[in-house]
Amino acid sequence: MNGERRRVPHTRPRVGVIGLGIMGGAMGGHLAAAGFAVCGFDIDADKRRSFAGEGLSSTAEVVRRSDIVLLSLPSSDSLEDVSRQIAEATDSSRPLVVEMGTLPLEVKQRAQSRLADAGVELLDAPVSGTGLQAADATLVIYASGTRSGYEAALDVFDTIAARSYHLGEFGNGTRMKFVANLLVAVNTLGAAEAHALGDAAGLPPELTQEVIGAGVGSSRMFEIRGPMMVNGRYDPAARLSTIFKDAGIISEFARSLGTSTPLLDAALPLYRRGVACDLGELDAAALRLLFNSSQDGGGEAANAPRLQAD
Repeated sequence: MNGERRRVPHTRPRVGVIGLGIMGGAMGGHLAAAGFAVCGFDIDADKRRSFAGEGLSSTAEVVRRSDIVLLSLPSSDSLEDVSRQIAEATDSSRPLVVEMGTLPLEVKQRAQSRLADAGVELLDAPVSGTGLQAADATLVIYASGTRSGYEAALDVFDTIAARSYHLGEFGNGTRMKFVANLLVAVNTLGAAEAHALGDAAGLPPELTQEVIGAGVGSSRMFEIRGPMMVNGRYDPAARLSTIFKDAGIISEFARSLGTSTPLLDAALPLYRRGVACDLGELDAAALRLLFNSSQDGGGEAANAPRLQAD
């Protein structure tokens, strides 16, 4: 395993990014700023135009012009489509492909098989972190697949993330990400519930954030999302709908292993309600709005609609 940065050599691979949203766009920006030759593609023309690297018109173009291709895709269907496009585009061009999303393991395994038939190696390398961590290059990468593939991508990983780990056989990265995202889902809800309790008890939200954040009851989600709850501003670092989607995938995976996830099972209905109440496009910190409070305080948080949780 590797948990430390390594120096980027003078000869850098050409890097392509497919999927130029919050995560992919930030990764491409860091790579371009570090001097990598970077190109990218997204079905959204506006994202191609605003990309820090060179926006191209197709997946095939990215494949032909890259030594390493990073995939930052929103869904299983998009990975199915893009992996087919990459397989069809490979002639003399066979870049290393790195899949960095949180998707069902069987979908990634199908993509790996499809690309292997075309002579292309796929790494499974989901990231831990929100858009805020992508923006300041403090992501953690859970990479799995061949050691040689990991070593080939390591200079890229060192540029876009604070740490990366090689976790062994293909799929272990996704398995570890499921463990991580279970905690993200549960701890985000815990932070919202804790702030609601403090608010109901008459404690100023800013004071709750400061004092709890300094103690053993804190979590990374309390530290990251607590200030959003205090301010009532929920600009998405990671959308509530995305975490709800991920939590469903994790729940299915756990059931397939015969292991219980009682806290995740308890959290899922509240995420579902958040999406039903049109909070899905907000950051997951907006779960705070599902809790009524007897102490409204002031500012935007007080004026936001509060919905009683089931």
